[in-house]
Amino acid sequence: MKLKNHLALSAITTSTVIVATVLTAIFFLLQTQYQQGLQARGIELAKVLAHDGKIVDAVQDVNQQQPAVLYDYIEGIRAQTDASYIVVVDKNGYRLSHPNRERIGQHFIGDDMLPTLNQGITHSSEAKGSLGLAIRNFVPLIHGGEVIGAICVGYLSEKTTRIVMAQYQQIGFMIVLVYVMAIIMTLLFLYKMRRTFLDYQPEEIVAKFHQHELILDSIRDGIIALDSNLSITTLNRSASLALPSGTSVTIGTKLSDLAPALAHFVLEHSGGYHQATVAFGKTDYRVHLYPIHRGKTLTGHVVVFFANQSASEVEKELTYLKHYTQLLRSKTHEYSNKLNTLSGFLQMENYQQAVSFIQQESDDYQRVVNGIVHSVHDSALAGLLLGKFNKANDMGVDFQLDDHSHIEQYPKPVSDKLLTMLGNLIDNALLAAWQNRKQRSAQVNVSISDRGQLLKIEVEDSGVGIDHAVAEQIFEFGVSTKQGEEQHGVGLYLVHQLVTYFSASLEWDRSDNDTTVFSIYIDKQVLNQYD
Repeated sequence: MKLKNHLALSAITTSTVIVATVLTAIFFLLQTQYQQGLQARGIELAKVLAHDGKIVDAVQDVNQQQPAVLYDYIEGIRAQTDASYIVVVDKNGYRLSHPNRERIGQHFIGDDMLPTLNQGITHSSEAKGSLGLAIRNFVPLIHGGEVIGAICVGYLSEKTTRIVMAQYQQIGFMIVLVYVMAIIMTLLFLYKMRRTFLDYQPEEIVAKFHQHELILDSIRDGIIALDSNLSITTLNRSASLALPSGTSVTIGTKLSDLAPALAHFVLEHSGGYHQATVAFGKTDYRVHLYPIHRGKTLTGHVVVFFANQSASEVEKELTYLKHYTQLLRSKTHEYSNKLNTLSGFLQMENYQQAVSFIQQESDDYQRVVNGIVHSVHDSALAGLLLGKFNKANDMGVDFQLDDHSHIEQYPKPVSDKLLTMLGNLIDNALLAAWQNRKQRSAQVNVSISDRGQLLKIEVEDSGVGIDHAVAEQIFEFGVSTKQGEEQHGVGLYLVHQLVTYFSASLEWDRSDNDTTVFSIYIDKQVLNQYD
């Protein structure tokens, strides 16, 4: 059901329930109050008649076996009131008056008269008599301190219901009018909502919102929307990764808390389009500033920025790619020569030499593969480790996986994040060890274990370590200890972001063996939440 129809149906249903409840409550309230009023009026009328001397004398005469006539007198009084009937009885309960003359002299119907005749109690009841169901009010006739008879003033329920319904119809008409007005107001609200949302259904607005989020996150340039107070209202994924902050970027955060230089640039050129180069961390960005106006009022800005790569930097990246292509060609030529050598052994039927040659080439590779297969049950992580082993062989770095390593299979969202963390740490370690290969043998050791309560990842390299000048900012975006083409300052930043995401711990230290060790400790209970 669309939201518009849901709102209309909910409003009409709610109004219907409220109207029905109010009508029912008013009906019972009116009926109760009217019934109580009839009881009070009936008792008062009966008390007045109980002090009428003519009625008292007539009852005394009847009690003494003397004739007495009250029909015309009582009916004359009843005609001047709204009572349905007035019945006078003697001490034995026989009628002296009744609207139907033929029933005079007959016994009163109903035991609710007895408390009045026997005990002199004044009371009201609802019972069925000769004329039908009625509200009957009883008052004793007392003479000389004795009960000589009783008076019953009755109001037929049929007449009472007819009077209540007449009042109920008037009130009901007013409530129905309110009900119709509520429906009209609901329709007007839906019409106003439709005009406000430019004839879009709320479901379409939500879909477009998600679509715009996907579009923003797919753009590689950083995009930040700011309000008039320079608080972030929208940003895409590229912007959140580029902002130099150790904490997570959230909506409502002040731009000055994350990037003071960028905030200063916005303030300096507020209200108009401008472009300039602004530095975040160790990286320069080309920034474009767009103002947002509503009428003549400035309501905010949109900041678009991207890495400002000079021609020399592009040339360096191209040179690096050329070198990598040449490396692949050389490796292809190397393995082609090895295949030719193996083919020569086989053609000369030197099978033992061929087997020795294959065994020599595969021993190291098979050792690592067996270690990965038996220790790493997560196929994605296993593939990553195997790929890094091949990369280490190409670079001439000794890659070792600890024999006690062990890791189980994890859900894909967790596995993907573990891949990012482990892959970046190993890449940094391989480069550090390779750059220090002239001073000592290049080596990288990796240890992974989730046997206890924690998932522990350790990557150790034989590099020179981290420069003390950047040690405290090593996890910030754009900060790096690499030199030349490899410098980008993103790897450890991404690792730190994911460690924060898992509420984990990330440490690094210089070991006694003059190596650098990076360690990550993640609570497995946090990882299990993604099952």
